[in-house]
Amino acid sequence: MDDTRRRLLWHGMFLFLLGLVTGLVETKFSNVRMGLVAHLEGVMNGTFLVAAGAIWLEVRLAPGWKAAACWTLLYGTYANWLFTLLAAVFGTGALSPVTAPGLVAAPWQENLVTGGLMSCGVAIIAATVLMLWGLRGKAAA
Repeated sequence: MDDTRRRLLWHGMFLFLLGLVTGLVETKFSNVRMGLVAHLEGVMNGTFLVAAGAIWLEVRLAPGWKAAACWTLLYGTYANWLFTLLAAVFGTGALSPVTAPGLVAAPWQENLVTGGLMSCGVAIIAATVLMLWGLRGKAAA
């Protein structure tokens, strides 16, 4: 079995576990709604990594591009959970007015969460595009 595939599967299960544990303490956060979102991000991103690991051997890319896809997947999924968790802890509201009505944190906290969530969004989109590119065409014989 490919080491990268196995690593993606492991990280997927680990992130899934982090999401479950986050769910156990979501009511303790400054913003309970974002605590629920952090729980769901951990569970969903963990599942996404497991799915990516399951199809990894079918992704045909040059080694450098395949490594880039792997690292952007890992960064994007963990960062999504982490920055959502920080939003719950800090009580930030600038980027998420639906889940944080009326909440405002210190400017550095708002900027950290906003920048972090934007960066992980770019990473997940890049990884998905790379994987789609690697899945184009016919299956290998």
